[in-house]
Amino acid sequence: MSLARKFLLALSTNSWLREKATRTAFVRRSVSTFMPGERLEDAMGASAAQQTLGIGTIFTKLGENITNLDEADAVVRDYLDVLDKVGAAGLRAQISVKPTQLGLDLDKEICFRHLQRLVDRASERRNFVWIDMESSPYVDPTIELFRRTRARSPLVGLALQAYLYRTEKDIEALLPLGPAIRLVKGAYLESPSVAFAKKADVDGNFYRLSCRLLSEDAQRAGGTLHIATHDPRLADRLAAYIDEKNVPKSAYEYAMLYGIQRPLQQRLVQAGRPLRVLIAYGEYWFPWYMRRLAERPANVWFVAKNLLA
Repeated sequence: MSLARKFLLALSTNSWLREKATRTAFVRRSVSTFMPGERLEDAMGASAAQQTLGIGTIFTKLGENITNLDEADAVVRDYLDVLDKVGAAGLRAQISVKPTQLGLDLDKEICFRHLQRLVDRASERRNFVWIDMESSPYVDPTIELFRRTRARSPLVGLALQAYLYRTEKDIEALLPLGPAIRLVKGAYLESPSVAFAKKADVDGNFYRLSCRLLSEDAQRAGGTLHIATHDPRLADRLAAYIDEKNVPKSAYEYAMLYGIQRPLQQRLVQAGRPLRVLIAYGEYWFPWYMRRLAERPANVWFVAKNLLA
């Protein structure tokens, strides 16, 4: 792992810096590169604009590791409202939620019940709920949460991280369920004992795991894959695999973040590739923003150029 990535990930957990940075005009301006605004209305406006270009959306409310169950209740109410408003507006937009937003640290059963409320509302609105993956200590309880929820409804998907050694085995264990998996590279500061440290190794594992999730037996089980990468070479390599194996569009979507690699997003859509872009909103954006920069430290230069343009 590069020193720049380690540094940015360390900063993401610094409460003093978060307090200072969120009040700084320069930082707030730079955040607008990756999110259209703090309000849901900002996110919905950006989603509507994307939809005219043939791009779907995933909404996520920023925040994690809530400290009391009242906060979890508020998060649930917010996401229920999102599902209602998305349906009323006719947006092709799903939601993605972190288990620690729903109270996983405080009470696993309450967290499970909160998630059921969201999935039930998604079913009423003909929508879909994604479960985000957080740092490695949360992998087992998050997979358990997914399994329990998936047993009740197919309208739930799970994010898995390619930089963790264990993810290959996790995928094999989940494949019989015909799961919807959003494969990401991973954005937390992890020990070399549990995660690949070199970018090339992460990229290689991402490709291998994606091919496994696109394989014929994975498709027969009913699985779908969200290919969450901003790397043009990796995106093109997987597009070639998809074409070679005649993978149907119903079995995959590309997944990217708002504001990142827009030329690649446009190229994928023009090529007829299904694409869904994640739009974040909310006030608790600093840790998320620093992890976005750390995923590709060159993004720091990208932000600087946009601010100076």
